[in-house]
Amino acid sequence: MPTLSVQLYSVRDQLAADQPATLARLAEIGFRYVEPFGLGSLAKSQAERLAATRKLRADLDAAGLAVSATHAALPSVAELAEECAELGAGTAFIPHPRQIPGFGEDTFTDTAALDAFADALGQAAADAPDGLRLGYHNHWFEWAELPEGPAYDRLWQRTHPEVLAELDVYWAIAAGADPARVLSGLGSRAVAVHLKDGPATRDTPQTPLG
Repeated sequence: MPTLSVQLYSVRDQLAADQPATLARLAEIGFRYVEPFGLGSLAKSQAERLAATRKLRADLDAAGLAVSATHAALPSVAELAEECAELGAGTAFIPHPRQIPGFGEDTFTDTAALDAFADALGQAAADAPDGLRLGYHNHWFEWAELPEGPAYDRLWQRTHPEVLAELDVYWAIAAGADPARVLSGLGSRAVAVHLKDGPATRDTPQTPLG
């Protein structure tokens, strides 16, 4: 059966106010898994990130919650692997190209830049130690039209076969893509989907599912 997990970014304001109580409330509702965020943050030192990760792991343990996967930046494979080990996360999704130094949203509007990003993501996945899998989580801009077709398709044609996908269904629809077709094309690389409520338009607020 699929693992139902709460992406903690959805409750980031509550976490900032009271992390232990927020996690305890999720467990009280009935959730057993969460998907944290913030690992590998390029705005913090590794020491700061490790301290925050250890605190989160302690609060998760107190609430009886496990980690399904995490969102993360990629300062280096070694640093991210250390943080994921502390958290107990076996899968880390890069949620935006800017989370790898040297790239940004406009990466998906240029074939050469996109190929470089795909190669960097693939190399990181190949260099990851045993027990850590890397993947990518989309927004809407990945479906920019390149001369050879949608940039999202080129990403998966270009990058290493070990790179996994977390399909954000909401953003895929907002980009005009058919999520069923996208999932079919990704095949076994699609190991997670992100579901949200809202009108699936770019400039309209969205909410957590339900």
